[in-house]
Amino acid sequence: MTTNAVKKTETLQVTMPSEREVAMARVFDAPRELLFKTWTQPALLKRWLYGPEEWPLAVCEIDLRVSGALRFEWGPYEGKYMGMSGVYREIAPPDRLVFTEVWDDNWTGGETLVTMTFVEHAGKTTVTQTVQYSSHSAREAALKTGMARGMTQAYDRLAEILAGKTNQEI
Repeated sequence: MTTNAVKKTETLQVTMPSEREVAMARVFDAPRELLFKTWTQPALLKRWLYGPEEWPLAVCEIDLRVSGALRFEWGPYEGKYMGMSGVYREIAPPDRLVFTEVWDDNWTGGETLVTMTFVEHAGKTTVTQTVQYSSHSAREAALKTGMARGMTQAYDRLAEILAGKTNQEI
């Protein structure tokens, strides 16, 4: 099924809450427990957390505990991989995840801090991902990479997976 087959009623909202932050939010028609699960289980993340089709999430390792490591690698595309490592700082299911990210190619100017929140209202969940960069220039460089376009593609894929599914089916 292509994402065109699913009626897209929600869009990614991108804001800059501070000089060093980008926040990306989207509403999903699913309970927050399910959205939290899609962000914490490698088999689920591999199904949706990538932008263009040629950059699949090939490696997804998660040690879901405070101080536990995470490792993601996308690719291969034209023989190249794009990798990122991090450490979980806070895990509060199903409300919040906080973790660091360091990209292998260091295109974000060092470590970033990512805060994920899952807020449910009337059966719909707003997922907000706030990324804090080391500087304003690092944030601006990250914005130029097409990160919002990639997250839009990933979230469209996730919405398609969630459409008509129950927690047990995912």
